This record gives sequence, C-alpha cells and structure tokens, in this order.
Amino acid sequence: MQIGKPGEPVTHVSQAYPDRVEVRGRDMAGDLMGRLTFTEYFHLLLTGREPTDDERYFLDLLLVAIAEHGMMPTNVAARMTLAADPASLQGAVAAGILGAGPVVLGTSEECALLLEEAQTKVAAGAEPEAAAAELAGTIKEKGSKVPGFGHPVHRPLDPRAERILELADERGASGPHVALARAFRGAVAEAWGKPLTMNVAMPIAAVLLDLGFAVATVKAIPILARAAGLLAHLAEEHENPVGFLLAAAAEDAVTYESPAE
Repeated sequence: MQIGKPGEPVTHVSQAYPDRVEVRGRDMAGDLMGRLTFTEYFHLLLTGREPTDDERYFLDLLLVAIAEHGMMPTNVAARMTLAADPASLQGAVAAGILGAGPVVLGTSEECALLLEEAQTKVAAGAEPEAAAAELAGTIKEKGSKVPGFGHPVHRPLDPRAERILELADERGASGPHVALARAFRGAVAEAWGKPLTMNVAMPIAAVLLDLGFAVATVKAIPILARAAGLLAHLAEEHENPVGFLLAAAAEDAVTYESPAE
C-alpha cells in the first residue's frame, strides 16, 4: 500500500554510467573535479546550480561558524558511541548527528520558519519591528522560547552571531531577513523585560534566506558543518580516548534514588 503522497519517479541530482558520473547535468570527473571547491560542490548538489561569489563566501563562513563548539551533546554522544564500538566510525558520526534537533544544532531551521512568518507580515504591510514584536509577544504568552535567542555560555553577545551580521553588512548581503533578525533582538528584549543573547542560529538563518536559500535547506548547513567537527572529535578519540571518562562523569553527576515504596 502506498504511504504518503506519491511523486514522480525522477531525480535531478545524479546518475552513474559506465564511463562517467553525471551530477546536476555536469560531468563530475571531466568538469567538476579540480574546478569546484567542496563548498561550491555542496551548493551545486543542494540547489542545482553553482554558487555566486557571495553564496560561496557565506556558505564557507557559516560552515566554519557552526562546525565546532566544544563538548556539546552531539560530540559527547559520538565519542561515547565510538568508545563502545571503536570500529564504527560511521555509527559514531550518526549518533552525533541524530542529536541535531530544535534544542541543539537544528535551531536554525526554527529561526528560518519564524523569519519567514515575520516576512509574510511585512509583505502584508507591517513594519519589521511591529511584526517581530507581535510574534515575540505571542511566543512569550504561550510560555515558549524564541528560537535563536539565549545561550548558556555566550553572554551578552555570541561572537559568532555578531561576526556573521558584521560581514553580511560589509559585503552588502544583509536583506529583509537580516533586518528582521535585528528587529527580533529588540522585540525579545521588550517581551522578556531583559536582553537575551542572539545566538548563531538566527543570523545563519537570516543570511541564508537573504541569499535565496529555501527554508527546507537551512538545516543542511549546520548538519554538514557539525559532521566535520564530529570527525575531528572522533579522530582525537582514537588517539586520546575520553568516551568512557564522559560516561563515568555522567554516572558521578546523577544521583540514583530508589523508587518510593
């Protein structure tokens, strides 16, 4: 039985032939290899076209910004998985990536959805500040959190976020979504009665949307970036294992209480 809406049995990504591999209509070995950087190739794979200079520049920038952030849950999960199965590098990477949700790493997608909702209000005639204030107020009333705001370490500013905004302005890439991101900074401070750190997820989403990336592709950037960071941690795990130390630290940090009789 068919589950879900059926689609056309067509792919536009790639096909392997006896004498070549064709990717997005291009000969991989005869054209792309040696000409494109991996960032440019990733853009081609993701969107179907080669990037402009700004798209390549900001993809590089954002991949660098989000690839590594210390002993985050993604890295801890990967290290502990490799400790349990040292031959399963791919399993350890998968364990880390599986933690890319709306709380850690996957927040850029939530930011993109929020920015698009605000942009719809702006397109209907609202000022960016008013659209941001309305949405931030609604989120506060529901007892939820605005994605892209707050950070347990970076206070009052996230240096990664500020650098992305600075370079977007410098290169003329700041558009309506970057303007909305800045509007949300003030709206969130007003709704919560105090300034909250704009973390790196919000400018990642804003810049990507201003560059024309679809909302559905935004989460791909932190996932790809973090895969690189995971591989670095796992290479170190082989040389200097700490996975079982992390597991022991978890045991020490959590107190067992017997269920009440």
